[in-house]
Amino acid sequence: MRNLNQFAELTTGVVYIHSSPVALCPHVEWALSSTLNARANLKWTAQEAETGLQRATVDWTGPVGTAARLVVALREWSALRFEVTEDASEGVDGERYSYVPGLGLWRGSMSANGDVVLGEMQLRSLLDSQPDSAGLAGAIEAALGTAWDIALEPFRMGGAGAEVTWLTQRVG
Repeated sequence: MRNLNQFAELTTGVVYIHSSPVALCPHVEWALSSTLNARANLKWTAQEAETGLQRATVDWTGPVGTAARLVVALREWSALRFEVTEDASEGVDGERYSYVPGLGLWRGSMSANGDVVLGEMQLRSLLDSQPDSAGLAGAIEAALGTAWDIALEPFRMGGAGAEVTWLTQRVG
């Protein structure tokens, strides 16, 4: 019988820098390199959704919980728009973080196909805290990260054909 306390040690994910001022690009690379203990040499391209901004994408491999550490490092710069994902692994749900200036940070659990997952207790809390259906609808939209998706969608589209970099954290 398998030990139920076993969890995966490694997982993968993606960092999407949807928009960064040019002056911040080297700082973003340094933060990613420092967090992952691996050299980040991102391929920056122009962000077509907003003139003067750059974008980059990097796939990463590292210990479970790395996405949260990456988010902490990237939140230092409020001018960035970014998303960080961590794939589900044995015993651990996947997650996605989205950051948009003016909206702040959103975090959601993710299913294997990328859907946001709202747990039973989270839904019960929303039901208990909202006096009417309009309030409940708004609370569910917030829990699903709808405002972040709407704000980021034009920046996501700006990356068709962009080059992707792989980073692997040294483990052990």
